[in-house]
Amino acid sequence: MSANKNNNILIIMADQLTALALGCYGNDEVQSPNIDKLAKNGVTFESAYSSSPLCTPARYAFMTGQNTSNSGGYDNAAYMPSTMPTFAHYMRLMGYQTCLSGKMHFVGADQLHGFEERVTTDIYPADFGWIPDWTNADERIDLWYHNMSSVKQAGIASITNQLTYDDEVGAQSIKAIYEHARGEDERPLCLVSSFIHPHDPYATRRKFWDLYENTDIKLPSVTRPAEEDQDPHNRRLEKVIALDAVDVSDQEIVNARRAYYGNVSYVDEWVGRLQETLEECGMAENTTIIFTSDHGDMLGEFGLWYKMSFREWSCRIPMIIHNPSRFSPTRIPQPVAQVDVLPTLIDIAHEGSGVEKPVYIDPIDGRSMVPLCDGDAESDPNRAVSEYLAEGTGDPMLMIREGNYKYICCSSDPEQLFDLDSDPNETVNLANAPSCQPQMNDFRAQAGAHWDEEAVKEQVIHDQQRRRAVHAALRVGRYQGWDYDVKRDSANEYTRSHMDLTRFDITSRYPRPPRFNPRWK
Repeated sequence: MSANKNNNILIIMADQLTALALGCYGNDEVQSPNIDKLAKNGVTFESAYSSSPLCTPARYAFMTGQNTSNSGGYDNAAYMPSTMPTFAHYMRLMGYQTCLSGKMHFVGADQLHGFEERVTTDIYPADFGWIPDWTNADERIDLWYHNMSSVKQAGIASITNQLTYDDEVGAQSIKAIYEHARGEDERPLCLVSSFIHPHDPYATRRKFWDLYENTDIKLPSVTRPAEEDQDPHNRRLEKVIALDAVDVSDQEIVNARRAYYGNVSYVDEWVGRLQETLEECGMAENTTIIFTSDHGDMLGEFGLWYKMSFREWSCRIPMIIHNPSRFSPTRIPQPVAQVDVLPTLIDIAHEGSGVEKPVYIDPIDGRSMVPLCDGDAESDPNRAVSEYLAEGTGDPMLMIREGNYKYICCSSDPEQLFDLDSDPNETVNLANAPSCQPQMNDFRAQAGAHWDEEAVKEQVIHDQQRRRAVHAALRVGRYQGWDYDVKRDSANEYTRSHMDLTRFDITSRYPRPPRFNPRWK
């Protein structure tokens, strides 16, 4: 039995978009009217977190509902086996068409992982080229580590690698919606439209740069601390991004933020165009839209840029669920994370479908956000977890957000505790405050129950070495990449001589034209 064609799902994913750079999350400098409208008419999660503040690990958590230590999605060259169940598999079992347009940074020969169709290639490599080395964690790998060029060269660009990519992602997403509307397949659609922007480089089209001509773009709220006052992980990230290789002026910081904001507006324009397409196709009333990101961007806070940090600018993400016919507009304070997306999708797909929920193939770490959307917070854990197991550390890092407190621990670093209600900029570490020792003891117990840190470290190092050895072998002789090659059926895509011309013109049109009944002689 198939699900109802009218229960469609559109997931719009940005890359490196911090929640703190959107109007609906309190930023009065950014112009994001379409996203803000989604939030105004939808359910906005005020404390949503990346399950791991780096591209591939975050996306694996998003796809699998598992934390990265369980899924093996440690870093940007982490391999996901074809036997790993994703929400795309579950959605297909529930009778959905599943389509991916854009980035997901899958690594390995399987570039679909449950998606029935993929309409673009990926923008990042699918091989094992970007593996960190925890046995030499202080080494900077210049070939693929971030540097400060994105900040120093921020400004206007007519075209870039990323603009070329996202123009295609948006166009193919719109095409996928049209294909669904005019197609004869009665299954509902689950479409993931995943953009690379506003990920650095901070280069934006003049149209979006000029949006901010009269905007007083502020410098970071927290300037770079003196070396002795910077926490150890932040100091490591300074080295990872080669912060001291250049001098950065206040104007360059403003330029980088302006270009980043411009690219937020660029993504926002695509959000509007996708909604307009749903309206055109009569799908706006029966499509749940989820808007989110993989992780954020420090944008100069604490002197840092890009991601890899548990600080709010890097780890806080937007999470908006929009379906006014199903959920009343509201704002949810309880912390959630990307692992919560999979069970949420299954609940949404299940409602009114007549299709049984699939049994989870593997245990998942997330919980459905649907009860919170419905105003039921009584049984919610009021808690979210994030892990970090990639470059910029040599030991497992854990963040627990519970209520108004954020706890961060790593065996090589002093513990951190922040009260985000009284200290949203995270400048006062309460880990040693006598009044906070009950909270610290509770968080330590939670961290101990969450994982065996030494066992996880051994597991990560072994996996890095294994992948590095395989990658070295595959680079000898003829190299065969795993990058996705989009398949097109040119013989049937447009008008061809083996087709009934009139019928093809009619079936490729939406809305369907009036019936054509000629009086042939």
